[in-house]
Amino acid sequence: MTQPVTIFWHRRDLRPHDNAGLYRALKAGGPVLPLFIFDYEILSKLPSEDARVVFIHDRVAKLAEAYREHGSDLLVRYGKPLNVWSDLIKDYEIAAVYTNRDYEPYAEVRDLAVKDLLTKSSIDFHDYKDHLIFESDEVQKNDGGPYTVYTPYWRKWRTILESRMVPFEGGEISYYLKPYPTEKYADRLWQGRVEEAIPSLAEMGFKEITPDIPPTEVKQGIIRKYDETRDIPGVQGTSELSVHFRHGTISIREKARKAIGLNETYLKELVWRDFYSNILQAFPRVVAGPFREEYANIPWENDEDQFAAWCAGKTGVPIVDAGMRQLNETGWMHNRVRMIVASYLTKHLLIDWQWGEGYFAEKLLDYELASNNGGWQWAAGCGTDAQPYFRIFNYESQQKKFDPDYTYVKRWVPEYGTPDYPQEPLVEHKWGRERALRVYKEALAAAKG
Repeated sequence: MTQPVTIFWHRRDLRPHDNAGLYRALKAGGPVLPLFIFDYEILSKLPSEDARVVFIHDRVAKLAEAYREHGSDLLVRYGKPLNVWSDLIKDYEIAAVYTNRDYEPYAEVRDLAVKDLLTKSSIDFHDYKDHLIFESDEVQKNDGGPYTVYTPYWRKWRTILESRMVPFEGGEISYYLKPYPTEKYADRLWQGRVEEAIPSLAEMGFKEITPDIPPTEVKQGIIRKYDETRDIPGVQGTSELSVHFRHGTISIREKARKAIGLNETYLKELVWRDFYSNILQAFPRVVAGPFREEYANIPWENDEDQFAAWCAGKTGVPIVDAGMRQLNETGWMHNRVRMIVASYLTKHLLIDWQWGEGYFAEKLLDYELASNNGGWQWAAGCGTDAQPYFRIFNYESQQKKFDPDYTYVKRWVPEYGTPDYPQEPLVEHKWGRERALRVYKEALAAAKG
């Protein structure tokens, strides 16, 4: 290839449409060669059967097809990113590199290393905001600094969103939700077919399995009734789009535009992604420990047998067991149930929230460090916008309120109600609650000195 190329590096944005970094690369000129790297540093730590890798591999293949419709292609390589980029610098005359930002600690270190490598070869590295509406430094308190409580964050987020309105499709829309019309500049894509085939799953050490992935489109009726049905696990009352948000197979701006006017509760749920990312960006220490540092010395029981029973969905608490089995079988769990199973682990079983966080990280198709970490710290009472430690979910009340007919439980725990199902839970609510209150209270008092 003799003509200098601009490379657009796909990561958490596996789509060509409404893509901020791709749009900027195309608008800056061309030809633009799209790239995806299967990252050995990440993949080498995963089991050979991992539905997320299969999902990503499938979407990368679809992304390549989308580019081929424009006479272009997707260059796909497998390896350690620095090694891949060292090879690319030799293989191509690279004018510039464009990408979208990733805020997780590993990604930030990786990108700094790649940027340094490119800079040494006089190649500019440009990165942009894409999978969030607002980054941490865009939503700040009036006196400066990041928000650590969701409700005031949401109010400021909405105020900023509405502060800059622009014409859109015969009406008005927030400037921050405008789509990036990449299709207008598709003729600036590099033209041709790359000679390298997409690395197969087998070549990367993974087995071919068939994950159950929800579609990228959701019925508007579900969104309209979201505030009424989102807490009922026995019906499809949520969009189930989280895996697509995680990997950028859909645009957060597009879904936020649709949510406005349909259901504000749904829009607020989308904003939780921004909020937890805001916490991770502003306080990266939450990856290694509690945001509220006085919770660092809770004397957890950490019973390995009880943890194994929780993981397997064999606690004797029907709604907890149903949730864990749904997770193990599908890679997804209803959000209300996520809160219940996390509360049971951290409060009734007194098992370290980081054990649960790690298990979810292994199993969730929609695993996202910021949201997973934030959710678990919320459940354990040690996070930013956390429920106080003395609010402990009564799993029996949760069952009666959200799954009174046991529709959800019976779907995932078929032996419920038979002699094969445990007659008693691992830890009964009243006793477990009183123990948790005592342990937390004593530990927090000791932390204060």
